[in-house]
Amino acid sequence: MKTTMAKELKPFWSNYFDFNWKFGLFLILLICIPRFILVLNANETANYGYIGLVMLISAIAPFLFLSKDGRKAIGLTRPKNLHWLAWAFLGGLLFSMLLYFLGGFLYGHSFGNWYAYIGRSYNIPTGIQHDDKLVMFSIMAITGMIFSPIGEEFFFRGIVHSSFAKSVGDFKASIIDSSAFALTHISHFGLVYIHEEWRFLTFPTLIWVISMFLVSILFYFFRRRTSSLLGSVICHASFNLGMIYCIFYFLN
Repeated sequence: MKTTMAKELKPFWSNYFDFNWKFGLFLILLICIPRFILVLNANETANYGYIGLVMLISAIAPFLFLSKDGRKAIGLTRPKNLHWLAWAFLGGLLFSMLLYFLGGFLYGHSFGNWYAYIGRSYNIPTGIQHDDKLVMFSIMAITGMIFSPIGEEFFFRGIVHSSFAKSVGDFKASIIDSSAFALTHISHFGLVYIHEEWRFLTFPTLIWVISMFLVSILFYFFRRRTSSLLGSVICHASFNLGMIYCIFYFLN
């Protein structure tokens, strides 16, 4: 057992960990591996209930492990430079649209298009009426703008980033948390379940992983600009909004 106490961690956890890269790696293994498996299972079974649980655990991780000082250190504070929140929203929206046009240009509406594959999980009925589609879109958009942005930003740009930054600095930490974020999203697209068999789409996966890495860097950029995780949450939420809009109104 450790005898030194890291003020970022709650007293119980400081007996076992320091707030450093080892703790960050522990969190990645603890959350990302089960999440990867659960998402793959959900893609096969169409049962996405456990994904919400993973996002909930990710969101509460800072409150489970960190002291008040620790939560402040990772960016759970009021934002500064409030005008950057508007830029964060615009930035996420533009990136989602860019990714839509790239996927459409390269792969059309086929499952090589990341949005087309992800969109199948929405189960949008063929020939759905406009008003019904709007209701369904609104539900999916509100859900997508709350759960994964809060869960993933509190986790990746929050507690994971800050634990690595304690050891290697912010720049290298942003590379690490963005890489973990991008690789975790191979379970959402890349290793795909189509026509009752698993396939790995090599080149589309490479583009998707690079895109997820870059958008993760974008999320971190707005976290820094606003001095708060709210900046990255808003950017992430607007990215999800744009993605869901593209799926509902451009691909269906």
